Amino acid sequence: MIGMLTETSTLFVRVVRSEISGLSGELTGLCGEMTVEIGGLRAEMNARFETVNQRLDYLDRDVQALTKHVFGEQS
Repeated sequence: MIGMLTETSTLFVRVVRSEISGLSGELTGLCGEMTVEIGGLRAEMNARFETVNQRLDYLDRDVQALTKHVFGEQS
């Protein structure tokens, strides 16, 4: 009876350990996927910010040209 109880508990512990190892590997994979997704999002955001920055530079240039045209050159 004690031998059967020992064998059952040993097998149960092995099953639990293997399930935990599988879960750990799955979580590691998900963490890697999230890192890749965040890197892609960061690159996309930087590209969009650069586009907005360029548009603001053009707007600044146009406002300066209009100001010079309306108020004339000031030295």
